[in-house]
Amino acid sequence: MIAAAVILATANAAPMRLKSSAPPRKATDEKVHLLNANVMRYDEFENPGAQILVGNVVITHTGMKLTCDSAVVYEMSNSFMAVGHVHMTQGDTLSLTADSLYYNGEAQIAEARWNVLMTHRKTKLYTDNLNYDRIEKKGYFFEGGRMVDGDDDLTADWGEYHTDTRQATFNENVNLTNPEFTLVSDTLDYDTQTKWSHLRGPSNVYNGGSRIYTENAYYNTNSKQARIFDRPQLFNKDSQLLGDSLHYDKISGLAEAFGNVFYRDTVNRNILLGDYGFYNELTGEAMATGHALAKDYSQSRTDTLFVHADTVRVFTYNMDTDSMYRKLNGYYHVRAYRSDMQAVSDSLSGHSADRTLTLYKDPIVWNYDRQILGEVITAWLNDSTVDSVYVDHQALLVERLDSTLFNQVAGRQMRAYYEGKRMTENVVEGNGTVIYYPYEKDSTILYQIYMESARLRVIYDGEGQLDSIKGPAADGLLYPLGLAPKEHSFLPSFAWFDYIRPTDKYDLFEWRPKKTGSELKFQPRRSAPLQHLPPAIVPEAVNPEDNSDERHE
Repeated sequence: MIAAAVILATANAAPMRLKSSAPPRKATDEKVHLLNANVMRYDEFENPGAQILVGNVVITHTGMKLTCDSAVVYEMSNSFMAVGHVHMTQGDTLSLTADSLYYNGEAQIAEARWNVLMTHRKTKLYTDNLNYDRIEKKGYFFEGGRMVDGDDDLTADWGEYHTDTRQATFNENVNLTNPEFTLVSDTLDYDTQTKWSHLRGPSNVYNGGSRIYTENAYYNTNSKQARIFDRPQLFNKDSQLLGDSLHYDKISGLAEAFGNVFYRDTVNRNILLGDYGFYNELTGEAMATGHALAKDYSQSRTDTLFVHADTVRVFTYNMDTDSMYRKLNGYYHVRAYRSDMQAVSDSLSGHSADRTLTLYKDPIVWNYDRQILGEVITAWLNDSTVDSVYVDHQALLVERLDSTLFNQVAGRQMRAYYEGKRMTENVVEGNGTVIYYPYEKDSTILYQIYMESARLRVIYDGEGQLDSIKGPAADGLLYPLGLAPKEHSFLPSFAWFDYIRPTDKYDLFEWRPKKTGSELKFQPRRSAPLQHLPPAIVPEAVNPEDNSDERHE
């Protein structure tokens, strides 16, 4: 009697009905069949038209089998309410257990409540409120649920699972955890066969020390690959990567970015921009192409060095150690700008540990009104200024005094030293030649000096103006201003490349080459001649059995 009262109370409760805008459902004429019950009775007064079943109840309907402790069957509506140890099975792949279940035979919808577990193959769905539509082959929960699929554990406020496609959709407070990552999203589509997840709406993927923010992404929990769209962001321990879209592979550590790429290294304080880029979190290697631009603010928080090249690459060494450092390589059409220094070259190489920046092939470096060029130029950088600049072969320093007068220093090698942003000394080795115009006390120029020496040391005063020149066995000539011959007014290698010089950080993407004929001339390097020994003369082998006269001769 107690069991019957419980059944009647549950049966009279209004069960939740499925509301759907789907096309008309295909009805079935097959009736719900009772296979077993320990007790069966009718109560036309309490519950007219209903069969009350108690004990070991077994009911079937169109391939579905259900067992429970007690049930109420409504013959007219071809439905029933099952209570206590409810277990519904369909074939050998679908199983559903619950404390209670209402089944509509015409719509073929099961409404399971309390301690619900739906198992389909290896996928398990836990909730307290689950409706399963047998026609659409879909189970859905609406007051919180959890799905477990192998190592993937997923919770959400609302969700549905399709047993035919084995695909699921979850909404609101979606949380997917795995031994290696955690995923939080607003909406998630999940395929239990391929393990691909589609994240829709604000979402975060936490993987070790990295985090991906996206509002539209596909992520595979097996391969740890992600395809991310709509301007996603990848945050690592010490870096950040953005792009219009990202492809990320956790196993290889490779992240590729496409369109408006932005990469920031917070440890070494540099930024890399481009149309395409990649970053490998395992090796620390990064690259940018297409309007590539590197910003380095490691030397100064207030004055950034901007470097453009067709391709910019960054390599990291000794990762995760106190001795970590990076190398920056840029090649083809290099242009650089900082307020106190500008440069152009064919290619460059930067070293964060040595604080050096080396320019190759027709390089030019400008520092205020001075221009330095040669075959290879290496600059040593301080925290916010240039420490020194070394020029190897065909070295030339030009200082513009006005539109017609230029101080000039040339030699085989040259090293210029700076204090702050002011040049203090310039040492020239090999075939040193100087043309300079000394200032008088009233800042006028009356003379021109021409000097040659194997080694020259050019000294600059506190105002950055040329003060004196020293050199062993130097030959010099003094001319009144305007009376020096042309060959002593301009060195053979003289050139002033103001039309090439970057004017600001925005003037880096337009390549302006040197005018024809002003490029550095190729100078072959001398090398020691190779030594070759004449080939050894090997005597012909003698046959001991040869007794001919020729042998004895």
